[in-house]
Amino acid sequence: MRFALFCLLSILTCPVMAQVDPAWITPIAPFQIADNLYYVGSQDLASYLVVTPKGNILINANLVTSPPQIKASVEKLGFHWNDIKILLNNQAHDDHMGGAAQIIHETHAKNMVMDCDVSVVESGAKTDFLAPSPNVPGYPAAHVDRVLHDRDKVNLGGITLIAHKTAGHTRGCTTWTIQSHLPRESAGTTRNIVIVGGTGFWSEYHFVTTPGHAVSYAGIVQDFQHTFAVLHSLPCDVFLGAHGGYFDMLEKLKRYPKEGPRVFIDPDRYKQFVIKSQEKFEKELIRQQAAATH
Repeated sequence: MRFALFCLLSILTCPVMAQVDPAWITPIAPFQIADNLYYVGSQDLASYLVVTPKGNILINANLVTSPPQIKASVEKLGFHWNDIKILLNNQAHDDHMGGAAQIIHETHAKNMVMDCDVSVVESGAKTDFLAPSPNVPGYPAAHVDRVLHDRDKVNLGGITLIAHKTAGHTRGCTTWTIQSHLPRESAGTTRNIVIVGGTGFWSEYHFVTTPGHAVSYAGIVQDFQHTFAVLHSLPCDVFLGAHGGYFDMLEKLKRYPKEGPRVFIDPDRYKQFVIKSQEKFEKELIRQQAAATH
């Protein structure tokens, strides 16, 4: 009861976005991606369950309101909610970490967060470089049990995920990679799976200091440039991400009943996603640099 009251008060005192994308809160039937990887998120907010013999790993807690939806999906697949031993994330914004405190409270999972997002998670987004902003709502703070660094490995039950720091969208934005076999493929075939953390930005992101605005944070341009270099370098067969829209999930699910998890093998879309994201960033950087000289 005390924890529930705390969460309620936290929600009421946090800035709230004017409108939540309906796809963020619309449930979708969970499905299998690889032998040990399942989708348990909503129509667009991605949450992934990694299943191991020693317990399970959840990637992304999504919104404050998301835990019941994620739990229902986990249990619909036949897994136990309390078997979640580790909570990971793609980024520290509320649409990926808002439900973290509740999930940790219910499952006692260890919360592991990339170094530069730790203070954001533990402050409930108060230390986000865009705060205070209605575009980065606060959420119940969650204690971090393990601070991750670039290329750290998370191991459980013989399964290994690698954390790649792909900062810029948030200072600790994280892209996860894992190797796994896909159902219906020949035995011994292993696929490289990439779960992209995020590459986007909006008008509040300042890459150049101007009389009216300081740069969002020192090194943000270098972080984005490093992110694109990392993403270009990652071998990718199965393209996933923090949002279903990144990898055209809903369209691919139309083919899923016939083709199965192989629909998510899409290295070409991954390459195009990275190229287009980089082009968008570079165009905005040039625009801001030109504006700063006038």
